Amino acid sequence: MTAFFILAALLLLLVLRVPVAFALGSLGVFLLWYFPLPLNAVPQRLYGTMDSFELLAVPMFLLMSNVLLKGGVGKDLFAAVQSWVGHWPGGLGVATILSCGLFSAVSGSSVATAATIATVAIPEMTARGYDRPFVLGMLAAGGTLGILIPPSIPLILYGIVTETSIPKLFMAGIGPGLFLASIFIIYGMIYSRFNSNYQRIEKASWAERRRATFMALPTLLLAACIIGSIYMGIATPSESAGIGFVLALVITFAMGRMNWEKMKEATYKSMKTTSMVFLIIAGAKVFSYAITLYRLPQDISTLLTTNISEPGLFILAVGLVLLIVGFFLESLSMLLIMVPVLFPALGGMFIDPIWFGIFFVVLIETALITPPVGMNLFIIQAVGKAKLSEVARGAWPFALMMLATAVLLYFWQGLALYIPYNT
Repeated sequence: MTAFFILAALLLLLVLRVPVAFALGSLGVFLLWYFPLPLNAVPQRLYGTMDSFELLAVPMFLLMSNVLLKGGVGKDLFAAVQSWVGHWPGGLGVATILSCGLFSAVSGSSVATAATIATVAIPEMTARGYDRPFVLGMLAAGGTLGILIPPSIPLILYGIVTETSIPKLFMAGIGPGLFLASIFIIYGMIYSRFNSNYQRIEKASWAERRRATFMALPTLLLAACIIGSIYMGIATPSESAGIGFVLALVITFAMGRMNWEKMKEATYKSMKTTSMVFLIIAGAKVFSYAITLYRLPQDISTLLTTNISEPGLFILAVGLVLLIVGFFLESLSMLLIMVPVLFPALGGMFIDPIWFGIFFVVLIETALITPPVGMNLFIIQAVGKAKLSEVARGAWPFALMMLATAVLLYFWQGLALYIPYNT
């Protein structure tokens, strides 16, 4: 009954549109006061949470992605990929997903990925006669690759919350990320073949390919530098994010794409997002500390392991809960609220925490493109000046593909675990 009242109170606060950070924090403080426990534990917990070197990766990756966004590197990246695959059936759709995947390797953010590539791809694809809902849905889904293909801000937060190796989580995201990108591309080619009266692009000459690739080369080298430094053990995720931010500044200023006004805008936007993320983290930490004292995670873990003996049924139950929660909460809130509650049950079910992190993020991806709070839907709606229903109509096939990938992950766990455990 205690667990029921706590969860009901949290749901009530969210329904009343109390910001997630303040809903979590205020409810946590109330529970600590009611326990009773000295409230001086609250600032101690908050300071302990924020005093984390790993968390530095969040503002650094956000700064880097916003600098690249303001520097217009998405145009170069899209042009380079288009020069190689634009003449294929549905070539601009292929170029869109590949560009999203490549930009994901330097951003760590689904919102930044969707916004950066959408500004270039939407006008180009619609001008060529591609079905508009399909274009909008593909970009909303392509943006979600930003939180699965490393580096990934949600995977960083998952690693911090669960004390799981962040580099191993990054490596585990490669296989599912490439798989999702591949099925998006295949679907795009098939859809374009039968449902779009689009104009085919002529095959680019080798000179055009060299020129376009040369312009995108700095961004590609930046991605290789970030990922390589983490996997080779040269730098931690936070250090690689800092290096990436500095290199992004050098690249955009050297190319004449950045000025101090744009730099101020990128910094301001990064500060706003960082503040939001850190407030949610702080509120979630106070709430998780309070519910731990009430033994809520332990009781839920015991309830699950007692009544659900099969890992498959447990994963099914978790998936259904996350899909429902995803209709009401944005991705980071889902992660920071649900992971502390569900994670203690993994040991009793013999579920690998790295695999569970990837499974969790795939479901978060699905929530990003499902109304009413799918963040990527709103980003594409704003960039494409479209109706939300139009974006959602184009995104639902991609949401089904993500759910199918989550099911596949359960039956083929090597898709996520082969690289981290064999490299």
